[in-house]
Amino acid sequence: MKLPGPDHPIAITTNPKRVRVSVGGVVIADTTHALTVKEASYPAVQYVPRSDANMALLQRTERTTHCPYKGDASYYSVVADGKTLENSIWTYETPFPAMTEISGHLAFYPDKVKIEEVA
Repeated sequence: MKLPGPDHPIAITTNPKRVRVSVGGVVIADTTHALTVKEASYPAVQYVPRSDANMALLQRTERTTHCPYKGDASYYSVVADGKTLENSIWTYETPFPAMTEISGHLAFYPDKVKIEEVA
């Protein structure tokens, strides 16, 4: 486990905008409670509360990865609009203590789904 710091900063902020995630015309998640995670030089990622996602459209997969700063990630595929988008969502169910804010949230790959901020 590594702690965020000057060499690898991680900032978690509340996104004041509404965030909508969709595939085709199907809304996967819609929230006014997204967290924006800015990690080092990576693009910012929107983490959406599970309670604001349509979990019926998600299918857990066997894939897991490890981040030395956040912990072990589990993955979901989106099954919507007649398609299955494999491993298009990740989540840290039991993140390391420094990242507990993202527990219970889902993050989406922007090359697989449409993520938009709505005024």
